[in-house]
Amino acid sequence: MARDGDIKKPTSEFSDGDLLTDRPDVPPQQGGGAVRALLWVLGAAALAVVVLLGVQTTGILPEFRNPFTKEQTDRSQPALLESMQDLSRYVAAEGNFQVVVDLQNDRRNVPDWLLNQRTLFVGAGSVEAYVDFGALAEGAIVQSADGKSVEIKLPAPQLAETNLDLDKSYVFAEERGLLNRVGELIGGDPNRQQQVYRLAEDRITAAARESGLIARAEENTRKMLEGLLRSLGFERVTVTYLAP
Repeated sequence: MARDGDIKKPTSEFSDGDLLTDRPDVPPQQGGGAVRALLWVLGAAALAVVVLLGVQTTGILPEFRNPFTKEQTDRSQPALLESMQDLSRYVAAEGNFQVVVDLQNDRRNVPDWLLNQRTLFVGAGSVEAYVDFGALAEGAIVQSADGKSVEIKLPAPQLAETNLDLDKSYVFAEERGLLNRVGELIGGDPNRQQQVYRLAEDRITAAARESGLIARAEENTRKMLEGLLRSLGFERVTVTYLAP
């Protein structure tokens, strides 16, 4: 029994040896090591980028390209020469034209929202006026006895076929009915654009006939021949055109 005056010392179930040897081990802190490893990786990557950029600047390695860039492959066959012909045309004038084609294809008594095809097409093209020297008849060139004058009878100038410039032509507006849209999804109409092109060419050809292009070709051809023959020593040059 302890006396009231005695001071009791705290007791423990473990001895001093147990406190030193049997305490659970505390794992070492690893956060600092992971951060240092990450910094090393980032530093190495940055150094590699700098080195690659420096090598590329010096031109030692080829230029880096995007591996996902768009590529275009042309598998077209080579052009085949079908025919050749000699030309004896003198192109004396050329006219440039522009026409607006308003073409509509629909059905009577059918609403436009159901069946309708209307196209506004702006067509740009050119027409040449030429004189065919290959069609000169025998005796078309008559020289005077003294060699000072010459008379030339030429065929009348002609208009070449209209050259529709597709780079400058475009569809301005287009309206299509419901059935027209469904039909294009199924098969489409490959001849629809050709119809618009032909109509534009016909309009340009008609405009060229009324534009005075033939008269301009006659005048330019006459001036060309007069200058050429006078340089050869002829004092008088007469150019006439035969009726077409």
